[in-house]
Amino acid sequence: ASGRSRSRPRGAGGAVLLPSMLMFGVILASSGLLLMIEKGILAQVKPPPLQPVGGEGWRKGGGDRGVGDAPEELEAQLLRDIRNRTIRSVCGQPAMPSSLWDLPAGQRRTVLRHLLVNDKYRFLYCYVPKVACSNWKRILKVLDGTLESVDVKLKMDHKSDLVFLGDLRPEEITYRLDNYFKFLFVRDPMERLLSAYRNKFGEIKEYQQKYGVEIARRYRKNGGNSAGDDVTFSEFLRYLLDEEVERMNEHWMPIYNLCQPCAVRYDFIGSYERLKADADHVLHRVRSPPYIRFPERQPWYKPVTKETLHYYLCNTQRRLIKDILPKYILDFSLFAYPLPNVTSEFCRQ
Repeated sequence: ASGRSRSRPRGAGGAVLLPSMLMFGVILASSGLLLMIEKGILAQVKPPPLQPVGGEGWRKGGGDRGVGDAPEELEAQLLRDIRNRTIRSVCGQPAMPSSLWDLPAGQRRTVLRHLLVNDKYRFLYCYVPKVACSNWKRILKVLDGTLESVDVKLKMDHKSDLVFLGDLRPEEITYRLDNYFKFLFVRDPMERLLSAYRNKFGEIKEYQQKYGVEIARRYRKNGGNSAGDDVTFSEFLRYLLDEEVERMNEHWMPIYNLCQPCAVRYDFIGSYERLKADADHVLHRVRSPPYIRFPERQPWYKPVTKETLHYYLCNTQRRLIKDILPKYILDFSLFAYPLPNVTSEFCRQ
């Protein structure tokens, strides 16, 4: 892709994809990405601001509920274009799987356990923990008639009244993969890790006892007396470094391994950053009843802010952050998230 290359997003009314955006996508998809991480070249790479270039701006899409202003929609479309180009580039490599049946048995079981089925509205949703999956499961239950409303104040049961693709026979799986609308939602990898850390080790006793006690024992002098509720973020990252990706808990397993976007061709990849608008787009696309809406964020929920993420990253050894990146590099590259900036200058600010 040369600096002169330009691409017209579908339906963009004359807007073109900036060469700098194309270069960002090329860098992320390149085989030399890990070498660039090692040399620190990408420490401060971020997608440049996306603005409409010429033409009539972005045409609001097909009656989508919750569609925002034209520049915001253009920005979202450009980001989706980068993701699509990068996925095609990476997944087109000979060594990458081209279908679900190309995957080793263990990897195939993982994705089949995370693809939820709705036969009435003909869609498959790959749920990713810590990316609003509880609310999506509520919506699936409402669509199936097993839950009265998305606002029902009940603890989410993540197994009952849900149909997983892995529950079906091979020919039924193939039919749905070939004919149903398929989507997933993604999130900044480091933000997702921090969210999982704060939730599981700060609030959930089961995780403190199952994982926290072991982490303290393994990475701390005299850690045998810990109840698992005082695990530090650095200790958590050290634990992830020593874990095999395919054996990780789903709350911190990379999105790539959970949903296998090379083996499963998703029709839409929404993002946590545009959760409401992207969720409304999906609901419109699957022709859900108009009274069903994506649930509002609960008032008690404490989201991970950019400032909180920067605080944790800047107070963690840089070497540790650099070492963890290769395990999540496909999440960064395929979904076009910038690598974390932990330079001294940035952290002093």
